[in-house]
Amino acid sequence: MWDLQRPLLPDAVSVEYPGHGEAPLTAVDGIGGLARQVLDEVPGRFSFIGLSLGAAVGVYLAAEHPERVEKLVLACTSARFGEPSQWRERAAAVRKDGPAVIVDAVMARWFTPAFQDVDRYREMFLSVDAEGYARCCEALAEWDGSSFLGRIDAPTLVIAGALDPTSPPEHGREIAGRVPGARFAVIADAAHLANVEAAATFNELLEEHL
Repeated sequence: MWDLQRPLLPDAVSVEYPGHGEAPLTAVDGIGGLARQVLDEVPGRFSFIGLSLGAAVGVYLAAEHPERVEKLVLACTSARFGEPSQWRERAAAVRKDGPAVIVDAVMARWFTPAFQDVDRYREMFLSVDAEGYARCCEALAEWDGSSFLGRIDAPTLVIAGALDPTSPPEHGREIAGRVPGARFAVIADAAHLANVEAAATFNELLEEHL
């Protein structure tokens, strides 16, 4: 999902969630566990870019381990992702029938109808291990980042997609308002995967911030 950012950040390290990409299926101990995975895989001090669940990981890292995070980008995310029950129900459905059972609904939230390359990302989504995806859903069910935001002191950019139904711009605006000194930007004509659908604009924001 970050291929369109690699030319801008050729030395970036991508951290895969358990059961995603080539990462083995391991236990997921909430957002804090995913954050510890980043600390284990990426040495020293770093800038962190996260989208959606990844941005929740970034919030945890910047608040709990400020000595490790130089700059922070939080994209298309929310301080709290709805009711815990919806994520537990999604986890149960994917465990039972695999990611194909929700792929159409997910693609409709990731991209606007104008986006032409949906099939590539549909295949990416379908490649995810069902149990790995379910465990990440359960991590989101438990997550409420509200109490972490005011403790972030890394320079922070918050990005929202104007047409994102999952984490709409008001969610990003709320986050930016609670992170001291944060900048907030809205990308027009993009839904949840704004870094894909509006890569040029997204990359301009990254370059300016980082």
